[in-house]
Amino acid sequence: MDNLDRTPPGEESGPPRVSPLARLRRLLIGPPRDITDRSVYRRISLVSFLAWVGLGADGLSSSAYGPEEAFRAFGPHTYLALALAVVMAFTVFVIAVAYSRVIEHFPYGGGGYVVATKFLGGRPGMFSGAALLVDYVLTITISIAAAGDALFSLLPLGWHEGKLAVEVLLIAWLTLLNLRGVKESVLTLAPVFVIFIVTHAILIVAGVTVKAPGFPGMLQEAGDGFSSGLSMLGMGGMFLIFIHAYSLGGGTYTGIEAVSNGLAIMREPRVQTGKRTMLYMAVSLAFTASGLLLCYLLWGVEAVEGKTMNAVLAERFVETVPLGGAFVILVLLSEGALLVVAAQAGFVDGPRVLANMAVDYWVPRRFAALSDRLTAQNGILMMSLASLAALFYTAGNVRYLVVMYSINVFITFSMTEVSMVKLYLGVRKEQQDWKRKISIHVIGLCLCLTILSVTLHEKFLEGGWITMAVTGAVAALCLLIRRHYEAVARKLEKLYAMLTHTPRAVIPSARTPDPAQPVAAILVGGYGGLGLHTFLGVLRDFPGYFKGVVFLSVGEIDSKGFKGEGTLEALRSSVEANLDKYVEFAHGLGIPSARRMTFGADAVEEAEKLCLETGKEFPKVTFFAGRILFEREKWYQRILHNETAFAIQRRLQWEGKTVVIVPARVT
Repeated sequence: MDNLDRTPPGEESGPPRVSPLARLRRLLIGPPRDITDRSVYRRISLVSFLAWVGLGADGLSSSAYGPEEAFRAFGPHTYLALALAVVMAFTVFVIAVAYSRVIEHFPYGGGGYVVATKFLGGRPGMFSGAALLVDYVLTITISIAAAGDALFSLLPLGWHEGKLAVEVLLIAWLTLLNLRGVKESVLTLAPVFVIFIVTHAILIVAGVTVKAPGFPGMLQEAGDGFSSGLSMLGMGGMFLIFIHAYSLGGGTYTGIEAVSNGLAIMREPRVQTGKRTMLYMAVSLAFTASGLLLCYLLWGVEAVEGKTMNAVLAERFVETVPLGGAFVILVLLSEGALLVVAAQAGFVDGPRVLANMAVDYWVPRRFAALSDRLTAQNGILMMSLASLAALFYTAGNVRYLVVMYSINVFITFSMTEVSMVKLYLGVRKEQQDWKRKISIHVIGLCLCLTILSVTLHEKFLEGGWITMAVTGAVAALCLLIRRHYEAVARKLEKLYAMLTHTPRAVIPSARTPDPAQPVAAILVGGYGGLGLHTFLGVLRDFPGYFKGVVFLSVGEIDSKGFKGEGTLEALRSSVEANLDKYVEFAHGLGIPSARRMTFGADAVEEAEKLCLETGKEFPKVTFFAGRILFEREKWYQRILHNETAFAIQRRLQWEGKTVVIVPARVT
């Protein structure tokens, strides 16, 4: 919200002067968007390609660390990488197809949180949402940490002390970019995505082609190695090694859900756009991840201190293919940059999960609010701070982070698959092809549970315990927040029930207020206890003084409500219906009444404008706003319940208007 230097009452007023801080904010983030512009949604939504850049990059970038972790886990049994490359591509497509079905059933997005909430219930859905929140924090952290590893692979070991500082700056830069708005950030980073695709396609295709003549010999060596391993470890031992590597490479699949979570920012027709984006991501991820794994084997890549395995592969590649050191630099720069792009998924989808949970009262309601740039500003800042904390805690260690990251991803994947299985079991009598549809989710569930259980068992003491503890703490906090909101709601329901029994006038009024008479203007939200309590409190405390009442309401566009070009029309109908109920209630008491409304992303700023316009129409107006008042106010209540009434009061009093806060006491 801009800070305006206002002319004191009594002096000649002119155009409001914008403070230096507000000018700096406007320069960095951009001017407010006009919420009443019907084309604004189209101008900030994404077509398939841009959605692939902004969301698909999360999945594609995992090829920078997922295949490497899997290949390292093989130890001397690297010949198993041939089979893993096939299984890895298969897993990508299974999960992608499963989430394409999610897109069909949930065209407004929400991913694992919304799916689990609908089919498994509120608390399981909340736990899925808590896991998703931690997941998206770690999306930012691991993407930036892996970007640092890729970029610093070009530098001597002595320079690596500055890696953490660079990673902190990258998170700060992305935070600022996302506060400007999603489409601006995606457009800025799109060229990086294209360069990554081109350079890695060259590396994989040419890398496999150059080594193609040696395929028969490599297959012979792989066969000999398998026979030797089989004789030493047995089939069970070989299977355990394979499953171990497959599970620790689970980071490869971690970005697939981002598309279904980010549907709200996609261009209509949203379902087709989302499914096309999912296809782009699945094909590119399967090709890149499996191709890199195969190239590690073909080129005999081994871990080198201070370098990623992709860096080692690129260096060996240019020793044979005369592309020079410039190609290595381009590969690693594009990889590092794409990983920065991948952090976008955390900044795009994390705040949306927060917003969905805020609307359901699992987290503070303020996380559903949009800034004047139509971004979930509070959520973006929260994700930024949490990712910085995770970065400092792990010192940017990708091998530590990938364990934490994979666990939460596969918790949500598994819960989503269980939800979809339940969905198709429930419609088996109506849909004849339910067995075909449910099969992909059963396979996906088996794969996800395998990866989750093996990772937890193998890496519980190496990062697994901390992510489970943090996720559990987030879930516990959500339960406490929801319990608080429910307790307050019960109190207000009792208040509402008592107020609706107020005696009505013998002759109801149908008149509008006379501008020449004293008028009370009451700020209300939805039709209910707080608004009615404020209205009746005015009549009680100022008996016979006010000759009419005007009900004022701001239709606030929040993150869950901002879904498309018809958003404003739907919101207008809802606000009008609530205001009409207040007007009807006042007429029933014999009081002339009217309604006025406006719309916007910032409730305080829009309320101020509406009140000033009402003041011009009714010169003898006094403004009233209701506020929940707790008997013994705690610090957390100020976080859970915003201070909108006081903020509006301060602004209007500065303009010389009288504003009275009417408390609704909650014991």
